[in-house]
Amino acid sequence: MTTNEVFEKVKSDFNFDVEKFPLSGPDGMKTSFYGLFRSDTSECVGKAVSQRYEAHQTDDVLAITEAASKVFGEGMTVRTHFRDGHFVSIAPPSSYRREIFGTSDNVFPRCVVRAGYDGRAFKTSLGFFRDLCKNLHIPSATNIAHSVNIRHSSKLRTFMNELIADFQLLGDSWESMTKQIKFMQNRDVQIASFLNQVYDSPEEGNKRAETIHKNRTESILRRLINERQKSGRGQIDDSGTVSAWEAFNAVQGFVQHDSSRKQNFRNEMDRILLASRDAHVQRAERLALAV
Repeated sequence: MTTNEVFEKVKSDFNFDVEKFPLSGPDGMKTSFYGLFRSDTSECVGKAVSQRYEAHQTDDVLAITEAASKVFGEGMTVRTHFRDGHFVSIAPPSSYRREIFGTSDNVFPRCVVRAGYDGRAFKTSLGFFRDLCKNLHIPSATNIAHSVNIRHSSKLRTFMNELIADFQLLGDSWESMTKQIKFMQNRDVQIASFLNQVYDSPEEGNKRAETIHKNRTESILRRLINERQKSGRGQIDDSGTVSAWEAFNAVQGFVQHDSSRKQNFRNEMDRILLASRDAHVQRAERLALAV
């Protein structure tokens, strides 16, 4: 996509304002709190705020996207999502692509902008998309995670130079992230032991917990075996040894794509964000990176 196409997509997808209205108690009682509402659907978003709170708007998200385009240039693509705030996933051009194993297991960077209505600063994080399994992960481990906070302002274009510098920092960190990914690929783990450390053993005699544990393990192993076949890695040997990269992605892919949740998913971005915050995915990440 050209810069103009990216700009127009974000503008079209977020073609509404977020307005602030006072909240009332019983019988119209006045309160000091205000609620935030979408102008197109009247949906209440985010948390109650004070009178001084100034909600960011689409124009501010456009400023962030514009800054990203100045760093990554033509050829980047953008996906948008709205849930209690604006989310933008920015994919740099294919020149940022890195091969991890052979020609089938590749990763691409993703910058995910989170502009929530929770009173916190905007946060832009560097993640990676793995085309073998369609996983998008935003790392949390300190030795692989890269993110920057952006001041919460309603006039972000006045800070354009700072925004560009933030994205340049994330773009430069892609090389260090891929080094950590390759470290995981070159490190062997025993898959059964790995999963036992990620998921606690079920209570003995608790049939339901034992069944859940068994079904989950089988689903993760099926995903791992299928990905090994697609990437040309071959069968798992009798010792059950795989790379830490494969083991991590088997857990992350299971949580993002396969595990059932009592959640109202609006689209795949909901699953991606929840999987990145999942305690088991974070534990698997730490184990895969352990020295």
